[in-house]
Amino acid sequence: MGKRVSNPPDAAALMTTARSFGNYDLAGAIADLLDNSITAGARSIEITCDYGRGHPEVRVRDDGKGMSAKELQLAMRPASVNPEHERATDDLGRFGWGMKSASFSQCKRLTVVSKTQEYYAGATWDLDDIDAWSMATYSSDEALGLLKDPIPTVTGTEIIWQECDRLSEDNSLTQGQFNEIVAHARRELSLVFHRYIAGVAGAPKLSVCVNHTPLDVVDPFYSQHPATQNLPPETIRVAEDAVVTMRAHTLPHYSKLTGDEYEQLGGVEGYIKNQGFYVYRNNRLIIHGTWFRLAKHGELSKLVRISVDIPNTLDSMWKITIDKSDAQLPSRLRKRMSVLVDSFRNRSTRVFKSKGGKIDATGRSSVWERYVRNQQILYRLNRSHPLLKAVNAKLSSEARSGVALMMRLIEQELPIDSVFSDASSNPQRLNQTPTDPKAFHDFVRATIPILLANGPSGAEAIETLQRTEPYATNWPTVQNYLAELGVI
Repeated sequence: MGKRVSNPPDAAALMTTARSFGNYDLAGAIADLLDNSITAGARSIEITCDYGRGHPEVRVRDDGKGMSAKELQLAMRPASVNPEHERATDDLGRFGWGMKSASFSQCKRLTVVSKTQEYYAGATWDLDDIDAWSMATYSSDEALGLLKDPIPTVTGTEIIWQECDRLSEDNSLTQGQFNEIVAHARRELSLVFHRYIAGVAGAPKLSVCVNHTPLDVVDPFYSQHPATQNLPPETIRVAEDAVVTMRAHTLPHYSKLTGDEYEQLGGVEGYIKNQGFYVYRNNRLIIHGTWFRLAKHGELSKLVRISVDIPNTLDSMWKITIDKSDAQLPSRLRKRMSVLVDSFRNRSTRVFKSKGGKIDATGRSSVWERYVRNQQILYRLNRSHPLLKAVNAKLSSEARSGVALMMRLIEQELPIDSVFSDASSNPQRLNQTPTDPKAFHDFVRATIPILLANGPSGAEAIETLQRTEPYATNWPTVQNYLAELGVI
């Protein structure tokens, strides 16, 4: 048996390497700190991001259970927790690197000040001043002096990031660029912790402020909207004491939403990128906008979003990354979840299919009409449709005759066989209406002025549009445009 020798890593090299653990941006790094605050029982968190004339400083203060000097020393230790050890079910950590790796991904100087009763404890890691494995520690009075103002609650903790070189980019960061980074962090944190901010799904209610402004609740499923389809949860047992819970949500069609609501639900990258699974670990969002290769991102399935709740006991099975921004679907769940995905995606498709043109809706002027003569069924374009009448009014007699001939040609050449075949064999792919509200918005802008010219005005115009398709079915979009015109 060979001789055993101690071969520890170089302290400065390892701590500098920790800057590249994970794939953190400002939002992801702050989220890791909030995980610790939640685990410590915090109910109020204040995040302060100061541009500092090109030398940014970030402070995160909570009212959770504070740490003694001994507890703080352990928390500041790299890899302070074995990820294989059993943890409390509400623990949002895993590797014992979170606070350190998240902080160093943004800054070079990490200071933590914590209060228990009337005593303060403080410690600092400075990547430019690492002597072996020693770090700076402070007396209670010294730790208090590191704060801009005392922690007002009985217990609490403040984390301070200084020398934020990853944010300042060689001191070239402008105030505007910094503001955009902070705004993006606000949006991401509002999504990642939306269950905590709302106090739903068993998550303790949490108040989070960024620069003294509370975060909004960004519910990616818009579950409280009456047009959202919230399916019953599906439970999959993967171990004797561990279950995975899935629940599908089909978002409302854009005709049921205001413009602001539609944009908020779509997010920065839009609906197609944000469809799919939303994986939560202890009510904290880990990853979203993926199908785990069980399906392709598609236009007709863009309204379906599936929440997946996993306990922290399944971290290794799901391969949760150190920055808690990614996970992998366990192979034992792929078959079962693949079956569920097909069912859920079909619901999104039906939302768009159901928005096709309606015939004989009571009190509505439809685009198509259905006739039954001598036991034969005939579909014709509605000659009395207000838009057609408005267009004809602008045409010469010869042009109107041409339009009439074109309409008869369209009716005669309606590909009934192909429509019937597709409706029978590929109903999930059959879609005749636009899935993007911009396309309909453009149609509205092009056609409503024609309808209003030399036609009804005021309340009469509104009444006409409310009983004319496709305007009636997509009324919120039409209403917004009428408001722009000053009609309403």
